[in-house]
Parts: sequence; C-alpha cells; structure tokens
Amino acid sequence: MGKLRVSGGHLAAAVSNAGGLGLVGGGYGDPAWLRAELSRVTEETDSPWGVGLITWSVDRNVLDLALGYRPDAFMLSFGDPRPYASAIKSAGCKLICQVQDVEQARVAREAEADVIVAEGTDAGGHSGARATLPLVPAVVDAVAPTPVVAAGGIADGRGLAAALMLGAHGALIGTRFYASTEALGRDSAKQRIVAAKGEQTARTRVFDIVRGYGWPAVYPGRAIRNRFLERWDGREGELAAALETEHAAYQAAARAGDYETVAVWAGEAVDLIHSVESAATLVARISAEAEARLHAGAGFVQ
Repeated sequence: MGKLRVSGGHLAAAVSNAGGLGLVGGGYGDPAWLRAELSRVTEETDSPWGVGLITWSVDRNVLDLALGYRPDAFMLSFGDPRPYASAIKSAGCKLICQVQDVEQARVAREAEADVIVAEGTDAGGHSGARATLPLVPAVVDAVAPTPVVAAGGIADGRGLAAALMLGAHGALIGTRFYASTEALGRDSAKQRIVAAKGEQTARTRVFDIVRGYGWPAVYPGRAIRNRFLERWDGREGELAAALETEHAAYQAAARAGDYETVAVWAGEAVDLIHSVESAATLVARISAEAEARLHAGAGFVQ
C-alpha cells in the first residue's frame, strides 16, 4: 500500500474511525508526501492511527519527521528494525514489525516489537517465500507471548477468522482496502482489482527494475499480470540493459494511468473483491463476518 502511495491520510483516518487501526503507507519516505498525508490523518481522526516505512530505505530524518506527527503506532517492513526501535518506542509509539520468515520474527522480538506481522507470499506487493497459512502459526510459536497479526491473502471475514484460529491476534489487510473509495489509487486501478482473479497475479521483479528501486531479490512483488509483465518476465537482464528507454516510457505510462504497463500490486485474494466500497463498510463487514464464522465454528465441536 505504501509503495504506490495508496494508503494516505484519508484512508488511514477512515479505517481508524471505523474501529480498525489505519496506517499511512509511507513507503520509501518521500518527505513532502508524508507531510501532506500525516497532516491529513491528524485532522480527520482522533482515534489511534499509525504510519509505516520500508526499513531498508529508512532515512533517520524521515523517521523523525513521521514521529513528529505523534502516531500511535509505527510499522517497519523488510529489514532489520533494531537500529530504529529505540527512537520509535521512546517517542511513545507502539512498534509494529512486518516479517516474512521465522528468523526475522525473532529479530523483531529482539527489537521489542509490540506487534509482529507475519506476511505470507499470498500478499500483494513485496513478500518473502513463505505462504500465509503455515507461516502465521510458526511465527506465533516462535515469538510468544508477543502478539502476531496475519497478512497476505486476507480480504474478508473468513480470512480474519482463519487468522485468529491460527493463533494470530488480528489481520493486516491491504489489497481489499486498495479497492476502497478512500484509497488514493486511480479508479481504473481499483477496477482492475475488482475484475482480476487470483491466478492472474504473479510475483515478479520487473516492475522494481524498471522503476529503479533496489529491492533485494528475495522480495519479488505480486501484481496483476499486464502486457509489460508478459513482455519482460524472465528477461530481467535485457530489461536492465534497456533501462534508459524503458524507465522513461514507464514513467509516462504512470502519468497516463496506463495499467497495461504500470503495476497494480494485488494479492491472491482478488477473487473475493467484487466492488469498490467505503473503508467503514469494509471494516464493519469484515468484523461481522469473522464473528459469525467464529460462532458457527463452535457448532463443529458440539
């Protein structure tokens, strides 16, 4: 959500106002964007909210900028959180660390994370090699009693209920909220999510290469298949060699909203997304569906 500047202050505030914990997806830490969106979330909600950054790209000045808006929670993803944990926690923030394997979860526990997000490969955008279903209980066992939240492939109350049964304390949901009215993405991108099927998503490095982002190779990103992906997937070396031309063309496509070229990051749960709705509607329905599923499940043991 942060990598495309989709989860801005308006969406984060809407989720928090509805009873969830809304997160401003700060991504790579653009200061001007962060100032605008963090100002907006503080104006639009009095409920707890948070902000997230990609750990390997964190700049201490950007970290301090974000902390200056007094978020209630700060999420770090994809990298060692320990160099930043003290500053975050001393500012009165809860530290949320997103991890992609069990060893990273142990590092997050060492950083005294208040919550650890176990992100499976089902997720939209960048992720590791482990699927959500086996990763979540493995992380729960490794870091107990630190609370764990599940991420990846969760888009409705059934997924939330399943996460709770795996030992998680909740779910971090991205793609479903990309297809919300408050998300900053273009409507045409949201409609591609609504129309897509899970098998139409793929994990790839081509979008990172063409954008010039130095993502570690162990973290490919899951996006909806398009003509650009079909052209370059498996030809990453050739794409890198043609980068001068392809980068400019990609940037022009981004300005034009050409999603046959530009990535729409989305998880495998796109099958479960049938419309663009408000964040408040989504929070209420996902919560109610999960409660109903948990109550119904009790009948299996009678």
